[in-house]
Amino acid sequence: MKTFVRLTLFVAVLVLSVDSHSQANANLNQGLVFKNPTLITAATTDLKVGAIYLFKGVKSKVNATVKIDSLVNGAKVNKIDDNSVGLGYTAAFQPEIKIPAGSGSSYAVFTISFQDSLTGASQVMNSVQGTAVDIDGNLLLKEMVEMDMGGGTATYSNVGLEISVLQLLVTKFRGLNVLGIEHSGLDTASTGNMYTVSKANVSSFTVKMGAVTIASPSVDRQFSLYMKGFNYANAISLPVKLVSFTATLNNNNKVDLNWVTASEINVSHFDVERSTDGVNFNQVAMVFAYGNTTENKTYSIVNDISDVKTGIVYYRLRSVDIDGKSLYSQIRIIRPGKQSDLLNLVMYPNPATSELRVTVPSAWQNKPVMLEVYSLNGQKMKAMQNSASGQTETIAVTDLANGFYLLKASCGSESVQQKFIKK
Repeated sequence: MKTFVRLTLFVAVLVLSVDSHSQANANLNQGLVFKNPTLITAATTDLKVGAIYLFKGVKSKVNATVKIDSLVNGAKVNKIDDNSVGLGYTAAFQPEIKIPAGSGSSYAVFTISFQDSLTGASQVMNSVQGTAVDIDGNLLLKEMVEMDMGGGTATYSNVGLEISVLQLLVTKFRGLNVLGIEHSGLDTASTGNMYTVSKANVSSFTVKMGAVTIASPSVDRQFSLYMKGFNYANAISLPVKLVSFTATLNNNNKVDLNWVTASEINVSHFDVERSTDGVNFNQVAMVFAYGNTTENKTYSIVNDISDVKTGIVYYRLRSVDIDGKSLYSQIRIIRPGKQSDLLNLVMYPNPATSELRVTVPSAWQNKPVMLEVYSLNGQKMKAMQNSASGQTETIAVTDLANGFYLLKASCGSESVQQKFIKK
């Protein structure tokens, strides 16, 4: 007999219908609906790495695809979306994952992407919330859910906490069970083993679902990616909710650094740090924070780089709490020197392995810029958008197969494109 443990991941993008399960819980916000997936890759890929499934109409005029990116340490996907009677919620994305016998960390990695249902173009969602619910376990197995939306804020309850919530490498958050207590069914009132990641402007994100085991037998675990938000009592946020951090080069060998926070809880100050090698950073400015606020707050400074002799300058923002805890933002990159007024891109490294850095035309700085990656046969592979572009943007290419690609950058009615190699 199979063993099923309900692990539910809520991902909210505003406004859709509520099913009968959530009508009884006033804390659940409306969200997306994932039903009736269709395999759009070859039949031989079903439930294997590389398989892509289409979910139509997850939101008005929006489709979504789910790709099995990888299966680590013997994990297998038994079912891509199990809507059997009694197994969670029909509106959710519900994979059944086999955790193999033995010890270690085993998990499946999925990439969820959004597209315009009419044109097939990448769709940037204004707001996404992902809530991992019922991260439980036992003496031999501890469930784990890791989300990477490219940043955002993690929120969880400080009452009856059964999991550890950590931020990894700036953009990722991981919830890992620590107490080893099994919970039957799905209980959204059990906030001690759930957490939420919130992020604006998301076109795709990755989710790892699996477990850390100690001499555990093989077991099938039922997961559920339920596309709804959740309101916490006694909430803790990790870290300060940073909406944006941009670096732009002006014409006087100076860099304009701007950032916006959506909420602050006991924040002391911000350290602006600079590096010429991307590894060793030094503080160049300190800005006191508002401290405690739920309103958007804007900060800005100007940094003189006229004495910098290197071809690349790196910036990062360090937010420091009143108790001394700190957290870093994503790194922003500047290429000193006068930029050409012509529409051209500077991309590096090329060939790229994990990420591609794109220096946009000077006239595009602080404006909405869309970056899109296409295969040479014209298939759109991924996209990202920044509502206020810095001088140099970074797009991850780790998940692309080796080969040649075309990068298209657009700002308003202007666009420019250039080839690059992924290896």
